[in-house]
Formats: sequence, structure tokens, C-alpha cells
Amino acid sequence: MVLYIIETVLLMLAAIGALLIGFELLSDNITMLFHSQLKKLFNKTSKSTILGVLIGAAATAIIQSSGATTVMIVGFVNTGLMDLFQATSMIMGANIGTTITAQIASLSGGGGAGFDFGAIALGLTGVGALMAMFTKNEKVKTIANLLAGFGLLFLGLECMSIAIGKEFEMEVEGTLKNVPLVKQMIQNVLSSEFVSTTAFAPFILFILGIVFTALTQSSSLITSIIIMFVANGIYIGSDTAALNNNVLFLILGSNIGSCVTALISSMGASTNAKRTSCIHLLFNTFGSIIFMIFLLIWKDFMEVTFGSWFADSTGTQIAMFHTFFNVVSTIIFLPFVKVFVKIANFIVRDKETQEETGLSFVDERLFATPSVAVHQVRKELAFMYSKAMNILNKSIDGFINSDKTVREEVDKVNEELETTNKLVIEFMVKLNSQQLVLEDESTLSAFQRTLNDILRLGEIAENICKYTKQAINNELVFSPNVMLHIGFMKNKINLLYEKSDEVFMTKNLNKLPEADVIEDEIDLMRKHMIEDHMDRLKKGECSPQNSGVYVNLVNNIERAADHMIYIAYSVKEAREQLEHIK
Repeated sequence: MVLYIIETVLLMLAAIGALLIGFELLSDNITMLFHSQLKKLFNKTSKSTILGVLIGAAATAIIQSSGATTVMIVGFVNTGLMDLFQATSMIMGANIGTTITAQIASLSGGGGAGFDFGAIALGLTGVGALMAMFTKNEKVKTIANLLAGFGLLFLGLECMSIAIGKEFEMEVEGTLKNVPLVKQMIQNVLSSEFVSTTAFAPFILFILGIVFTALTQSSSLITSIIIMFVANGIYIGSDTAALNNNVLFLILGSNIGSCVTALISSMGASTNAKRTSCIHLLFNTFGSIIFMIFLLIWKDFMEVTFGSWFADSTGTQIAMFHTFFNVVSTIIFLPFVKVFVKIANFIVRDKETQEETGLSFVDERLFATPSVAVHQVRKELAFMYSKAMNILNKSIDGFINSDKTVREEVDKVNEELETTNKLVIEFMVKLNSQQLVLEDESTLSAFQRTLNDILRLGEIAENICKYTKQAINNELVFSPNVMLHIGFMKNKINLLYEKSDEVFMTKNLNKLPEADVIEDEIDLMRKHMIEDHMDRLKKGECSPQNSGVYVNLVNNIERAADHMIYIAYSVKEAREQLEHIK
């Protein structure tokens, strides 16, 4: 008896493990295969609530996890990629998209007759594993792992069905009979006199659905298990109608429990990110409560509707209700998106002081969509670039205006850049450990050098401040004509900044020649300015004491231009590296 129970428990654990691994393989490899499409999908968020719902549903159907989608949405809100209005409609869509998992589970021998889709799907596990083993092509390997993950879903469901149906000889009604032990045990609990007769049974089942899902952080897993129980004849109550109506309260509860993932994800995030998780909880709770009241009033709802329409498949009945519930909830609440935003704003108030993290655009919640995360790193670097360019301009202005107080701001911004640099590197290291496509790997590699170029700009600004201090302390005097030429050089590096930043953000290599032309002009200006200075020295029009400061200043400005062109060329470098790998 003990050995039998151990075997059955292990089989159940194996089933759950196969399901979880299958979900992860399917999600990760579909994300890798369609990374660019997902990126475009999320970038199309707009003020259209219907479009937001469609995007949320499509994304969740693709990656097979409403929890992952919601976490991504929290990350997008936290980094400013979308506002609460957009996030709310996408969360509604995510709830619809997640129902595809239940539909898949219902195909795996879900109590119906006829074509056994699950039996064929099981074979994909071996097919995918063999393909992944013998291919060297990255894209083919991704497709192979996707197929293996899909097959593992059905393998897990099949193991669960076997465990539920595993028979053991036990005494039933005074005689020894072979009965499925797991099925009998769960049946005895769920069909006990208390659960089947008490008026509180729906509420107990509702709470159990919340707890089970909160513990596993996967409503897809709980829904799949429920469908397999139903398909294997584990009834709640004395008849099928009671089963179908009662089991729906578990489904409704799991809908609320699925919010735990997003709530945990929003901890330590921005106020708006917390509000996004709050909206997710409000939407799922209101929808579940409305349907709970509806089912308590209409007790034979399933028998009249899905029970009669899909009489041959109890699993399909549950899956169809799951889809129906989420679609109807979205239709009901979609016109009230602004109301949800207002309630969330009321519950989660603005803080007087926000904790500075040093990062403006990146968030670890974006790891679920690596291509989006890589693009956000690009935006973070562009923001750092603009800050470095700002203090470079101020340092040059400080030299022209003999203002050494600029040094304080330069030092402060350089400290911020150093801090941000460390945080971005930590983020990129973690991002690199995710399943990235080759394009994203090459881009991150190029970003490492771009960070160094940005920090060098800050150091050059610091050097120029030193020259300003030296000129003031030694009472060095430069002619208005010299200052005018320094101003011209400053204007040129600002033109180069605009062009290099455009190339870096748009990845348009056709603009590189324009940046090259400006950089060549700056090199030529430096040469002429130093030659003119030497002529003035020979003619005695300039003090020799000015040479060290002036020549170093001009050389530093020209060096800044070099780092700017390197930033533009990082895009080309990433592409060349990608071609080399391929």
C-alpha cells in the first residue's frame, strides 16, 4: 500500500514537472522564434482599448502565460513604455489569451471521443528532442525545442491521467474491488457530505482555487489539472451537473490567484507599476465575483449550455467556460478602463519622494521579452549619452566664460554616469543569461564598448574643467578670435552628436557617411587651430604659457568627436559581428 502511494505521488509529481517544463520550453522558444514580431506587437500600444485587448490576447496566446505577459506589462509601465490606460486593456486581453492553455489541455483525452489529438502531440516530444540533438542551425533548434515543449505539455497531462486512473485493490461496500486510488481519494474529499451539501461549498472551492493558484503561480497549471480531473470522472457532488457548476468556482478562484505573480513583480517598482498590478487584481476579482453570483443563481448553467453543446467531452466543457468567462468579463469592463485607472490611482497614492534607482528605461521584468529589453538598454545608453554631452557643452562654455563653478555639476553628473554604468552592466549580464537570438547577443556586446565611450566623454568634460581652473589661476588671456574658434568647434561636435545619436537609435547605417564628414571637419579644425596657434607664438601674439592649456583643450574636444563616431559605428560593429557568427 505504502509503495503504491509513493509510486502514485511520484507519477503525479512527474506530471506536474513535465507540465511546468513544457510551459517554459514552449514560452521561451516561441518568444525567441517570434522575438521581432513580439517587439512590434508591444510597440503598437495606443489609445485604442480594442487594439490593446487584441495585443494582450495575441501576446499571451503566443507565450502561453498570462502571468508572464502581465509581468512584462508591469515592466513596460515601470520604464514608461506604456501608460496605465494602455496597460489595462492589455491585461484584459491577456486574460483571454491564457485560455488557449485550457483548450490544449482539453484536447489531451479530455473526456471526448473520436480523433485523439493528444496521442499525436505526445510524439512531438521525441521528434523535437531528436531534431534539437542533430541540428546545428539555431532557428531549427528553436523550432525543435518548441515542438518538444508542446509535446511535454501532453506528456504531463497523460501522466496525470494515468496517475488518476491507477487502480489499487481496496475494500468498497464490504467487498474487495480494484478502484483508482487517487481518483477515489479526491472524489471522497470533493464529494463529501460537507462539500456537496453545505451552502458554503462554492465559497470553499472558490478560495481553494485562489490558494492553489497563488502557491503554484500558474493558473494554466491549475486549470489543466482541473480539466484532467473532470475528464477522468472526479465529480463534485452527486451528479454531473453539480460537478460542472461546482468545479467552475475553482476556475473563478484560480483567476484571482493568478494575480499573485504580478503583485510580487510590482514590489519595489514605480507607483504606476504597482497600480498596474492593482488593476489586474481588480479586473479579475470583479469578473470572478460577478460570475460567481451568476452561477449561484443559475445552478444548472453548465447543463443547459456547454454541458449539452459538448456532451461527449467534459474537459472541453470546462475549457469553453474558461474562454467564455474571460471574453464576457472583458466585454463588460472594457468601457470602464478609465474607471479602473481612477480606482487604482485612489488605492495606490503618489509618494512625495520617489526612490532613485539610477535607471530610467530598463527593468528586469522585461527579461520575458529579451528583444524589448535590449531596445530599452539602447534607450538607457542614449539617455546617458545625452547627459554626458550636456556636461561636455557646459565645460566648454565654462572655459569660454572663465567659469570654474561648472566643475561641481560635471562631477555630480559623472558620479551619476558611473552609477548608471554599473547598473546597466549588471542588467546586461543578467539579460545575457536569457535565451537571446544572435542579433541581440551581438548588440549587447557592442553596447559594452559604447558605455566606455560615453564615460570617456564625461572624463573629457572633467579635463576641460581642469584647464579652465588652470587658465583662471594663472591669469591666462585668450583673444576673442580664439574663443570664437573654440565656439565653432563646440557647434561642430554638437552636430556630430545629433547625427551619431540618430544612427545609434535608428540603426540606419545610411546616415554614417554624414557623421563621417562632420568628424573629418572636426579633425581638420583641430589641425588648423593648432597651426594658427603656432603662428601666433612665432609672431609673439600669444603667450607660451597658453600653449599647454590651449593645445590640450583642442585635442580633448577632438577626442570627444572620436568617441561620438565610435558610438555611431557600434551599430555597424554589431551587424558585422552577427554576419561573422552566421
